[in-house]
Amino acid sequence: MASGPEPRRAERPRRPWSRVPGRMEALEEKEEGEHTPEDAISLNISDFLDELERDVALEEASVISSEFDFDWSSIDTSHLPSSYKTNSQQEKELLQLADHFFQQYTHLCPDRKPLFIHPLNECGVQKFVSTTVRPTLLPYPDMYYWSGCANFVCDYLIMEPLKCPITPPSSLYSPTTILKYQRGNCFDFSVLLCSLLIGAGYDAYCVHGYATLEICSLDQTHELCPRLRKPPEVPEEEDPNKYRIKYPIEPQSQFELQQEAKKEEETESIQEEEREEEEREEEVVEEVEKPKRDPLHGLRVHAWVLVLAGKRKVPETFFINPFTGNHHSTTDECFLGIESIWNHRNYWVNMQDCRKGCKDLSFDLSDSFCWEIMFSESNEASQLPTESPNNDTDYMQEKEEMGMSFEMPLSWVARIKVSCRGESICLTSLLPTAEYENPFSQGKKVILYDKAKQEKWAAYANEDGLVERLTVYADSDCTEELEVKEWFKHREDLLYMREMNKQTQLITDHFMPGHPLLLKAHSYTSLEPETGHTVEFYHTARVDGLWKRFETATEMTEYFVGREDFLHMRHIEFGERDQEAEMAGVTAEANARPIVQIKEYFHRNPEKPADEDVEERIFMVIDDVMQLTYHLELHDTIASKVVFCRVIGREKREDEIFLSRENTVKYQPWSSEKHKNMRHLYDLLWELRAEQKDLKQQVRDSEAEMLNILMVREDEEANIKLSVSMYSAAKREEQHEAMVLEEEQRSSQSSLEKESQHLGGEVESLAQHTATNSTM
Repeated sequence: MASGPEPRRAERPRRPWSRVPGRMEALEEKEEGEHTPEDAISLNISDFLDELERDVALEEASVISSEFDFDWSSIDTSHLPSSYKTNSQQEKELLQLADHFFQQYTHLCPDRKPLFIHPLNECGVQKFVSTTVRPTLLPYPDMYYWSGCANFVCDYLIMEPLKCPITPPSSLYSPTTILKYQRGNCFDFSVLLCSLLIGAGYDAYCVHGYATLEICSLDQTHELCPRLRKPPEVPEEEDPNKYRIKYPIEPQSQFELQQEAKKEEETESIQEEEREEEEREEEVVEEVEKPKRDPLHGLRVHAWVLVLAGKRKVPETFFINPFTGNHHSTTDECFLGIESIWNHRNYWVNMQDCRKGCKDLSFDLSDSFCWEIMFSESNEASQLPTESPNNDTDYMQEKEEMGMSFEMPLSWVARIKVSCRGESICLTSLLPTAEYENPFSQGKKVILYDKAKQEKWAAYANEDGLVERLTVYADSDCTEELEVKEWFKHREDLLYMREMNKQTQLITDHFMPGHPLLLKAHSYTSLEPETGHTVEFYHTARVDGLWKRFETATEMTEYFVGREDFLHMRHIEFGERDQEAEMAGVTAEANARPIVQIKEYFHRNPEKPADEDVEERIFMVIDDVMQLTYHLELHDTIASKVVFCRVIGREKREDEIFLSRENTVKYQPWSSEKHKNMRHLYDLLWELRAEQKDLKQQVRDSEAEMLNILMVREDEEANIKLSVSMYSAAKREEQHEAMVLEEEQRSSQSSLEKESQHLGGEVESLAQHTATNSTM
């Protein structure tokens, strides 16, 4: 394996670019177009950069001192293993090869920034960056996927900016130390994430490059919250009847068509003016809200993770920003250039032009023209050019003396082992389960987006099970709230999401399957009865097929799915309660709302003729009127109807049915002969009377069910209980300790009671003995 760049200048010419990606663009902006790029190069670039670095360093130092006051120099390194404090013989040889590679690189590419290749670790010892990567597979289901690893790293660690934004850090601590103190810069984030991804089987690499100010400073205030992003639209399918024969339509008046066209043109012109006005206003707002131009654009150093396609069935190469855990395309304009990449086995230097960012880069690491590899993975020599052909022979001899069988040493970082107990961190237990379940070092995490704020908590951190809240605002200053969404976990009432509209004060609760009342969603403004409630059910678990019910003080509407009688909607209208009974203090259950009307709607039953299949059924309870409307056949235009009216001027008993031609109205142009028979109408009326009685009882049952739902929900919100997950070892242990403590207190209390009873008995016997002696 090769140990450094091979002097082969004659075989490969020097690269046409040798500067930091984006640096020239920043210099040209500074000169404001007064000089050409050739003139700018002729300026004293080093003096300009030194002055710029000093100014930025002072600015960043003030930010760090105010926001990130953690002192890394005071950390305790005495307990660390010897691999942290010294280098093995193999590591020393590796550092020599790295120095040789570094010297040739700086000699051949003097205009490029120095490589980030062997920084100091927490013990002040130089370590090669590849040996800092420690492949680890954590025993959690989420950590087997890149998204779970990325989310854990960005949630668990606190972001610290680089001391100087245009230079890489002078040190790179081990992932174990970063996990212990839960903070780090972009390089620390990337090394930890890369270790987890490689352990999970991904072809992952740490990247040293350049990015925009928003990426480097974790500024997401100009981005749309991922929770608010709409899913991609599915293209509409082509109409299969697109080429069907079009029959001529009915003739229309040309004058009327002209008048309608004129009105449409006028309305379109007005709408166009309104749209242009809105666009101008939006442009003004965007111009005001547009971030200021960054003077260090293209110079800001950043580290992120590269995942190549192939392993773990990754279809396409992509980037991961370790600060956010988000997936980015390699053509994303936020990433402005790459200096080098590395994993636990090798180190590659980018030799491609990055003046257009990363969108044109090739990530074929076997291409020696695009990537200069430090240790050749074959017997072929490295091809970084040198100054003279004589050095080629010398270097080949030197490489043969060092040996072609050099292998990358194992990582000096201690193994990241996950403990099953929430104990303190030690070298063999750096990531307890309690910390995996509670990844937020400050109790919660707050992310600011464009007109939105996202808050995250760990499971069991809040008594109500709240784990995430998203607040949407109407303005960029985040002062006027529009909507609030909350997500919950481990609640016994199975509530997992709540939506609150701050303008209408409408609250919608969403439940997982398994609620005792089969609730799926509940919308309300208050838990008081008859104030406007919409309840959705898991209808497949209900016998009646009810999936939605809407109730107010004056009406109730129920929707059904999959019923054998083809009923799909029922609408009930209520009257006002008896005012005298309300004044007397009678309860709402005793003083029920009078039922004014019941309407039922049915789907078409193909097994019945249309004139026997009821589509709409109306029971006017107060007026004692029943109306039936039947379905239409395919070519029918008028539906058949039957109406039974109240008998006027006649007292009617409850079990009596009086049918005459005066109180029966029928319009059945398509009906059969049996529907014209009075006997059939009599039987139908008798059947409807019985069904009306049953319907009234069903309405009362629905009212009682709604009252019960509101009572249960009010009790659940007043006494929120969280269930312990079978995967939560820390929570189960905490619950077990609480049970043991309770049993100990109970046993000690019972022993005290027995002692008091024993002492009481002795006192009583002594009193009796004293009384006996006194009588004698």
